[in-house]
Amino acid sequence: MSVPAATLAGRDRQGSNVLDNVLTADVPLGPFAGKPITVHSATSKNAKFHATRSCSMLRAREVVTAEVPLNAETTGRMCAQCGRWSGWARSGTGLGIFLRALGGVGLLYQLRTYTEPDQDENWTDDEVRAAAALLRSAPEADSEDEEPGEEDAQAREDAEHLRGRVRATWRGAAKSLHLAEAVLSLYDWLGEWAEPALAAKRQYLEVLRTQAALFVPESGLLEAAAVGSLKKPELPSEETAFAALGNRAEVTKALESLWSDWQHRASGSCDPADERWRVVYGITGRLRSNRKGYDQLCSAVDELVVSWEGLARAAVEAAGVERTRQVTVRLAEAVDDSSAGYERGFLADLDEWCTGVLVTYLVDADWGRRALTLDVPRLVVDRLLASRSLFTECGLRSPEHVESRKSAVRLTPGVFDDTPVFDRLPIHADHLRALNAAPVRGDELCLGFSPGAGTEVLPLSTLATRVAAGWNGTVIARASDLPGSVIEPWIEEIGPRPTEGERIWPPAVHDPYDPRFGADLGHADGARMTAWLGYDDRFKQYDLRCLAMARGAGDLRTLDSGHDREGRRRTVSSPVWHGLLASAEYLDLQPFRAPGTDRWRDGSGIPLGVLADVQVYTTDADPGWQRKGHSPFCQHARERGVQKDDDLLRVADLLARSDFDWCSKCHGYAIRRFTDTQLSYYRAAHQLHDIAEELRRDSDKPLRTDGELLAERLTALTDWHPEGEDYWNAPESWRWREIVRELRTRLATRRQTS
Repeated sequence: MSVPAATLAGRDRQGSNVLDNVLTADVPLGPFAGKPITVHSATSKNAKFHATRSCSMLRAREVVTAEVPLNAETTGRMCAQCGRWSGWARSGTGLGIFLRALGGVGLLYQLRTYTEPDQDENWTDDEVRAAAALLRSAPEADSEDEEPGEEDAQAREDAEHLRGRVRATWRGAAKSLHLAEAVLSLYDWLGEWAEPALAAKRQYLEVLRTQAALFVPESGLLEAAAVGSLKKPELPSEETAFAALGNRAEVTKALESLWSDWQHRASGSCDPADERWRVVYGITGRLRSNRKGYDQLCSAVDELVVSWEGLARAAVEAAGVERTRQVTVRLAEAVDDSSAGYERGFLADLDEWCTGVLVTYLVDADWGRRALTLDVPRLVVDRLLASRSLFTECGLRSPEHVESRKSAVRLTPGVFDDTPVFDRLPIHADHLRALNAAPVRGDELCLGFSPGAGTEVLPLSTLATRVAAGWNGTVIARASDLPGSVIEPWIEEIGPRPTEGERIWPPAVHDPYDPRFGADLGHADGARMTAWLGYDDRFKQYDLRCLAMARGAGDLRTLDSGHDREGRRRTVSSPVWHGLLASAEYLDLQPFRAPGTDRWRDGSGIPLGVLADVQVYTTDADPGWQRKGHSPFCQHARERGVQKDDDLLRVADLLARSDFDWCSKCHGYAIRRFTDTQLSYYRAAHQLHDIAEELRRDSDKPLRTDGELLAERLTALTDWHPEGEDYWNAPESWRWREIVRELRTRLATRRQTS
């Protein structure tokens, strides 16, 4: 249901501007009728409704904000400029998705396009037939009184240009029909209203398909299908005509490359002979034309390729051309990628042979579901079934099978956040496709619920995979659904980003009694990093919402949903990863190590307690591999955050093992940021360790800290408990109290002897 950004510009194919496609009173609203929307208007009785207060058409000094029901009267008063892109509801709600599917370049636009020939593409059937006949004919002989083949070459160039225009228009019309039917499959109450426009689109699409088929020689399709099934013949490496390519081994390698190149090119073409000169030039173009044996090499290579073409024709004659089976193929989804300067997905990714097969053998189509039924010869059946990657699905299926798949799930209020959680409906693949048509930055995470797994934080792509596998559940909330009454005060608490010249990364603090000690490991600093490291302050709220949602994930590796189409990580941005994880350089585990004789390296044996299960992420924790473990922030790991194939450890594992092989630059890992309880314990443990180190000093030397102050600190640590709780009942609490008692005894002894 997505449309390339290139479609947004200019005027549509009916001559009317894209911006004229505004929601009107005649459009059926179905179950969304009466749903409340927020509007802004002047104070006059019949003033136009605006979606935002910043609309340039809203020039009144006094603006009234109100909530009105969505109905014919409301749509009749909508500002045309605001109505073009349907910003009347949040994009993640069912109503927002519905309105977005209608406006802009959605359904209303698609129903107005590709219903008849455009003024700029007014070719006739006779012109198409003449161009197709010219391209199938042999080039005319050169005349004596003009440049060789100049007139014929220009005519052929014009014919090829027309062929390209016809094919491109057919692809555009098919995609437009797909986008329209995909929307209508989700909102079936629009079907009767939209049917006249759909009928016109289907009729025009069939005209374009018939014209495109005239440029496709069926014999060429069959030969190309046979090319893919040919086994590599014996290559004439010993012939002297190929000596210009080098020694015997070099000739063999060059001819094998020639065969692979020819088979690849010829099998993807509507006429394998058209690819001959490209294949021949691929092996001869690297040599100088004045080289000895060059002309003989060119002739030999050309004859070799012609002999391979003969093998393909012989395979076609042996197979026959009877149309024996019907095949159903499924096209790739249309891609909405504004960063791409060209069309992607759907029909655009198919090679010339696949396109020729579709326009030649198509007998039935469900464009909304991207399922096409072809009536094809056996050779084409074999090629399609053997190369299933040509389409997302391919199989011998009856038209009835396609009909059975037309029962799309409706997108009604209750699927997303239009209703209370108790009334939510199960989510299906069609719902997610509709949602993905209008993605929101930083909103790729959701809180899902299913009876089997309970509540989980999941990327939408992971949710889509589960739904396709039969997952039965619903979406409780997405990141954008988190209440602003909680998020906005959080943003104010974080404060603005430091001005230029001020530090973003806080300086290291080593004094355990400093209020900032350990803060760079905690949640609060993580939120500041997320807010301050973003590229633009406009994305601060998006990233913080994503951070708040991601903190609920039990395993951060589940947040990895791979790469987007441009090769970038998606779901969780780099600022969010810094909010979730802290660098290992800030973690000091010395208080928790076993005591010993070296007071500079040994610890105090303090139990890890609530820190034992803190998660540690590294690229590799296995010392058996001949590589070092890196932090997800390390430049050797491309600073890409956590991936699903990373290793997960606990802080307890860091103390239990000494065989890790860590990167010296990044210390090998990053830890999940501490909760307030964990940070409170970390600080208390370092304070206790600091006292223990003080008392381990030589008894004949005076204490650096006043004994009375040490006694007060030990008293405070005796009664320590996690912040926000009245007591501490951890299993290791007995060991904590034992250490405190030992230190109190040691302190009393030192004070008596001093």
